[in-house]
Amino acid sequence: MTTLILLLQKVNIEEKIKNAPNDGYQIGVLIGSYLPFIILVLLAYWTYHRAKNRKE
Repeated sequence: MTTLILLLQKVNIEEKIKNAPNDGYQIGVLIGSYLPFIILVLLAYWTYHRAKNRKE
């Protein structure tokens, strides 16, 4: 799943960091590239946890 997302994005993070004007830009690129994946994992865990604890 993660490899599919990485292939769809086609973003070269290493090139962006190499051409970064300063350290602040590098940190922003790293946070911006990993944040969507972290949010997706947290959302999946939250959904799993709610479905597991659901009482019918």
